[in-house]
Amino acid sequence: MFGLPIFSREDLLNALRALLHPLAAFQSPGGARLQLSAGAAIFDRAAAELEGFARPLWGAVPAALGGSDVLDWARVREGLSNGCDPEHEEFWGWPGSEDQRLVEMAAIGFALLAVPERIWNPLPERSKALVSSYLRRCAAQIFSPNNWMFFRLLIVAGLARVEPDNPVDDAGRYVQEIEALYLGEGWYRDGPGRRVDHYNGFAFHTYALLLTCFAPEKPAIDHLARARLFAPNFAAWFDPEGRGLAYGRSMTYRFAMTAFFGAYALAEDGDPALPWGCLKGIILRNIRWWSRQPIADRDGVLSVGYVYPNPMMAEDYNSACSPYWALKAFLPLALPRDHPFWTSEEAPLPQDLPLMQQAPGFLLQRSATHTVALSAGQEGPQFRHGAEKYAKFAYSTQSPLSVEMREASLLTAALDGALGVQAEGRPWVTRHGCASMQTSNAALISIWHPYPDVEIETLLCPHGNGHIRRHRILTPVPLVTVEGGFAVERTDGQAEVCEIGRDSSWVLGGHASCIVDLNSLRLPRIHAPASGINLAYPRIWVPQLLGNIPAGETELLCWCTCDERPADRCNSQSSEHRASLLEVLRQAVESVRTSQ
Repeated sequence: MFGLPIFSREDLLNALRALLHPLAAFQSPGGARLQLSAGAAIFDRAAAELEGFARPLWGAVPAALGGSDVLDWARVREGLSNGCDPEHEEFWGWPGSEDQRLVEMAAIGFALLAVPERIWNPLPERSKALVSSYLRRCAAQIFSPNNWMFFRLLIVAGLARVEPDNPVDDAGRYVQEIEALYLGEGWYRDGPGRRVDHYNGFAFHTYALLLTCFAPEKPAIDHLARARLFAPNFAAWFDPEGRGLAYGRSMTYRFAMTAFFGAYALAEDGDPALPWGCLKGIILRNIRWWSRQPIADRDGVLSVGYVYPNPMMAEDYNSACSPYWALKAFLPLALPRDHPFWTSEEAPLPQDLPLMQQAPGFLLQRSATHTVALSAGQEGPQFRHGAEKYAKFAYSTQSPLSVEMREASLLTAALDGALGVQAEGRPWVTRHGCASMQTSNAALISIWHPYPDVEIETLLCPHGNGHIRRHRILTPVPLVTVEGGFAVERTDGQAEVCEIGRDSSWVLGGHASCIVDLNSLRLPRIHAPASGINLAYPRIWVPQLLGNIPAGETELLCWCTCDERPADRCNSQSSEHRASLLEVLRQAVESVRTSQ
């Protein structure tokens, strides 16, 4: 896929073939496992190697539906039979409750649903009995109370397709539990707590729409209607270059973030919520952008990471095979060549996409070059780097987030898009969740507690090509604070220029990043944190503001931008610029008050 032109259906098919080709060398003798690395995830090695068997199906099944075989299906059937056979040395192991094996069975359920003539019909009767027994044992387990509940629905639907006379008891289990996660306007929360992320697109909606398309018994819920609501909201997470917001967990799945648009194109039987050319453009621009990034190892195998190999940002459940969930992006290959998705000209994103998004707590800023999401702050304490992935103040398609080194001090942390605080004798912390949130079309206000006895009210509002942050801090003890703007790639002065003014710091490189102190309480600096922590750039600069605040009440004000217009550097220090920012801030506060 790397360096390939991706403008047509044939181009997309060639990209899929290029991604799958390197995997054959790592297949086990019996075909049931893929052995890509000696590294490990939190689950056992058999489950990790099952990932490698199952995840290529997310690309191979739609290709087969469209008339192209990109895998040796005889070899797939051999591996499926051996993996389900407890007497075979490549047996995957019996599944338990909330087991990784349940995740991977969803791809097999999808294959049974969509292409039984390739994966099921030619199997010998003994192999059919083994596969059926294994899948039924999976269906009997407990699935995690989040997007995992769809896995059971896909397994059961696949069995219903190939064994219609032997239904699974309680086939609709979890339907009500999934419905309880629906927030309206097409959004779902991914399990307990406040977490609305990319799993909306590449999990909830994608699985629901596949069931709508292929399940013998259609879902009672109108998932297509929900997808129509979701499509324009989620499209706003992408920028004109094709990049999507890196937000939340599991970003090593990379271009899986466009899977929703392919699943929606498959399911839509009327006028689409976005023009066909727009849907096509979102997917192809995104995959084109990824095709220019160093996301694979020398042998062409996808690495764990985002823009480059980077285990630092990964989840504890990411094995070497995990990145192949990215192949969900190839769902459009199931569409025939004469479908309007393929016959339409690739079109840009509409200008009128929703910018205020209540469910994720986003206020979006879209420009000709990038998209920024101001974030009211979600919760992800159970995940590695959960505060960075869910609770920064701003997320950018141009300047993705950094995760923190656990041993970093407050003064060595990256803190891009974040305010770090530290009281003497206590660990340094950033926003990791919110006690309350208020939103309007002009601003977001959140209240958070870095320590139980310290309260911070943060207001975020867009202004021009940047945004204003106001923090009202109420503390019984003095605090050290460090606040960061957006990260910029660091090339040690070969391409970027770093400047520090009286109240501001600028980095001008591939793009600009600036942070300006608006009430002159802090000192600016340009910081070079540890390498390998940013999702896009192996080494970064972060413009920051440092300040000590006393016990009592203090207000911190700043303006940040990651725009590519360095001329604003000259204006950022002017009294007129500051006065306009403060007036915008006053109006934003009033807007939030009147909207509640």
